[in-house]
Amino acid sequence: MNTYQSITELRGMDKGCVLTIGNFDGVHAGHCEILSTASRLAAERNTSVAVMTFEPHPVAVLYPEKAPGVLTPLPMKLSLLEPYAHDCLIVLEDSKDLLKLSAEAFVDEFLMRDLCPSVIVEGDDFHFGAGRSGNIDTLQALGRHRGFEVEVVGPKTISLTTGQSLRVSSTMVRYMLESGHVEDASVALQRPYRLFGKIVSGRGKGRELGYPTLNMETPRQILPAEGVYAGHVVLSEKQGLPFGQGDSVPAVFSVGQTRTFGDAFPLLIEAHLLRIQDKPIVASYMALDFVKRLRSQHKFPSVEALTQQIAMDCDLARQALGVTGPDSSL
Repeated sequence: MNTYQSITELRGMDKGCVLTIGNFDGVHAGHCEILSTASRLAAERNTSVAVMTFEPHPVAVLYPEKAPGVLTPLPMKLSLLEPYAHDCLIVLEDSKDLLKLSAEAFVDEFLMRDLCPSVIVEGDDFHFGAGRSGNIDTLQALGRHRGFEVEVVGPKTISLTTGQSLRVSSTMVRYMLESGHVEDASVALQRPYRLFGKIVSGRGKGRELGYPTLNMETPRQILPAEGVYAGHVVLSEKQGLPFGQGDSVPAVFSVGQTRTFGDAFPLLIEAHLLRIQDKPIVASYMALDFVKRLRSQHKFPSVEALTQQIAMDCDLARQALGVTGPDSSL
């Protein structure tokens, strides 16, 4: 995969590629439908496929206080895009100058001057240009005059655990996570939602209770709602961990503020491993893949009551993950 940071780097590239453009936060099922369509069309036409994305999110540049939380930080997003962007991945740094371009200027100054795509593949809700002034109809009209085709991919819907059907979008996935519906988020993402962050020292309360934990520094990502979850931990020495790499260890996660011990403490992200490790853990980073929500956070009347609940949480997590055997002592 060739990755480019500037559109001008592409001037030597063969013209006539199949191009798709988007922020692609989450790289969810709807995005994958668009990306797969672009790859298929490129193969049919015997040409290259180019994926163009942006960093940071446009709203973060124009209205930082209103910027949505990130589902996939850039290294994670690039890892997920790589199977589709095997020819060319363009990562443009969003700037106010770029975001001020009209829809027509964006096509002329960014696409036709350097890339000259033969086909642009987008979803039916695609918007571009200053103030999101351009839509899919605008793109089709420009294509007729500039000499490129536009392939429109319809909405992707999923069935939720409630029986409802919803259109997949990054906004929808954020809502599912923030309301604790990690199973529905997994369906929309076509994989468990992943948090990735640095391992930090905790207060040792879990070890005192007989359930030692790994603690994560709060990442700059959307956090699932406070609660207890079943999932998998992947340990890494590297900051950017590609999907599918590293050993996956079943675990119980706790996301939230401590209430039982009475002292105010910031939000904690903790993981108790459900499999004994053969050697000491020396990793600096970890990924948490959220599979199932077990319960909300509570303040317990005693340490004993909390310990009993943690034991039940571990049993429920083992059932959810299909795990047998004793827990890790870290």
